[in-house]
Amino acid sequence: MITFSRILTLLLSVTCLLSAAKTPPEITPREARHKIQEILRSHVTHKSFDKEVAMRTLKNFVEELDPLKTYLTYDEVIQYIEPSDELCQKVAMGFKRDDFSQFTESYNIMIRAIERRNRFEDQIDNEVLPTNVQSHEFEEMDWCENENALYTRLLRIRAFQRETSKKLNDTNVNQFLQRVKKQRLSHEETLIGSSTTAQNQMKLSFVIKATASALDSHTVYFTPHEAAQFMIQVQQRLFGIGAQLKDDLNGFSIVRIVEGGPADRAENIKVGDRIIAVNNEPVAGMDITDAVELIRGPQGTPVNLTILREMQEEEELIEEKIDIRIVRDEIVLKESRFDIDTQPFGDGVIAHVHLHAFYQDPNSSSSDDIRDALGTIIKDHKLYGVILDLRNNPGGLLPQAVAVTGLFIKCGVVVSIKDNTQAVQHLRHLSDEPVWDGPLMVLINKASASASEIVAQTLQDYGRAIIVGDEHTFGKGSYQTFTLESNHPNKINRQGEYKVTRGIYYTVSGKTPQLTGALSDIEVPGPFSKMEIGEAYAKYPLQNDVIPANFKDDLTDVHPLYRMKVRKLYMKGQQQVNHQLGQYYPKLRENSAARIEANKNYQAFLIEIEKKDFSDDSLFEVGSNDLQLEESYNVMKDMLQIIPYNKWL
Repeated sequence: MITFSRILTLLLSVTCLLSAAKTPPEITPREARHKIQEILRSHVTHKSFDKEVAMRTLKNFVEELDPLKTYLTYDEVIQYIEPSDELCQKVAMGFKRDDFSQFTESYNIMIRAIERRNRFEDQIDNEVLPTNVQSHEFEEMDWCENENALYTRLLRIRAFQRETSKKLNDTNVNQFLQRVKKQRLSHEETLIGSSTTAQNQMKLSFVIKATASALDSHTVYFTPHEAAQFMIQVQQRLFGIGAQLKDDLNGFSIVRIVEGGPADRAENIKVGDRIIAVNNEPVAGMDITDAVELIRGPQGTPVNLTILREMQEEEELIEEKIDIRIVRDEIVLKESRFDIDTQPFGDGVIAHVHLHAFYQDPNSSSSDDIRDALGTIIKDHKLYGVILDLRNNPGGLLPQAVAVTGLFIKCGVVVSIKDNTQAVQHLRHLSDEPVWDGPLMVLINKASASASEIVAQTLQDYGRAIIVGDEHTFGKGSYQTFTLESNHPNKINRQGEYKVTRGIYYTVSGKTPQLTGALSDIEVPGPFSKMEIGEAYAKYPLQNDVIPANFKDDLTDVHPLYRMKVRKLYMKGQQQVNHQLGQYYPKLRENSAARIEANKNYQAFLIEIEKKDFSDDSLFEVGSNDLQLEESYNVMKDMLQIIPYNKWL
């Protein structure tokens, strides 16, 4: 779903990727075709620039040029967003001859639209602006029917920007509007180019971008500048304040604060705050890249943020302006974050392991850290059950997904990969000594993705764990490779780099979480449960798929020289499928639903999340306000009392 207020997974310590780099890649039409062919050869499903890919590319191209729909009109884009078979065929045939003339035509329409936009902006300078313009007017915008409608849209956007700027102070209004204009002109200059060659190169970069995103939602082309910024994200080390933003027309709302970062340590900035100025320079309406650059800076230096915070005053919501000073620091976004705690139960404890990502470095790994932590608990307490919390876990290293799963099972297939050649490879756990073979719950939500979904669904497949949480996980069952090696971040191809979807993950049952996600056995709603997030809402997602189950591992993908060795390991103890737990699910669901129904706080919470635009950061707190976790503990206690212990073994 495309909205005007797009949520960008962007940390302030990380520069976001530009929609168009200031300097275009050094690329010719022939090289552009070769780059696209490279991507297609590597892609899991699409192998040629056929009519279907051409159709998607034409539509993507104009949306890349005008993503907010403030330049082009419906009449100007209709032939590209709803292209005829003849046009698609012409584009596909032209591709084979390095002929991108159809894209040149639409690019030239955009250049003329830029001239029109500037005329409209000059006219609006002398207009009386409308009042009471609301932000919801700019959500899910479609193309304007004609120039009059486009002019009206721009007029109302200007009015909304001006009203927002007044919340800074009266003297900053003109400065704010000039900044908005400067950003717009900078973007337009990038598209127009400093020369015919530069314009052609920029056009070709948009063609490659549009083609890459036509294949699936995770295949992306990066210009050289964007590739450098992407590697910064991969390395996860910069200097800033540590926060996640939502890009709004009227500022940048903070949707998450990085644990342990400067913003977290400052304790005077909250989720829901809206940044409207940085060091007294207005940022409302600014490109998010430039806003991030203002906030980032050398370690130990201060940055002053002007924020608006919603406050309840009697029965009215008011916005309070607050100035906050934060000292920048190094933000190392380590994947090695995990938390573990216990809750008393009878004469022992229930362990809660919250794993934030699947990581491995020279000093630690997710599996080793969890193994050690559970070992300590088992040594010091009588352990009755384990809750493996994978909420908000975006994934990480695939071998670690296998290793973490292996903490709870004997030998067996954990995940299978089918690549772009249709070859299937099985990744196995080869130890028959699980760290914990007793009652196990996996807690998930809609933000549990990729490796998280593999662990949850595999443990569910074997009957080793009950999945509790949102109805389903994110639904990303694909894996990608990137052409730039992380240990050579400075060696960037002048023609750009790309990230391409190479294959699909499947768990031991032969099912992939692609599109559908891993499904909960006991649904316990959390903050994300009503949100429209996940692979199903992505553009051109890959479809769900299935391969034969691999509970009985025939080892045919193992080289004959090693097959006998692996078979001997399996003889020590292969994980068996346990179908006995399912008989207890109806009672567990009934008990959980009754508790939630009787819990006034939970009922108020459910009403709040139905709004889908809540900003109360307490809903995301892990601890006493984490109603989803509290009820998961209740489900675990129910499990321990209802399900005989030997049913887990």
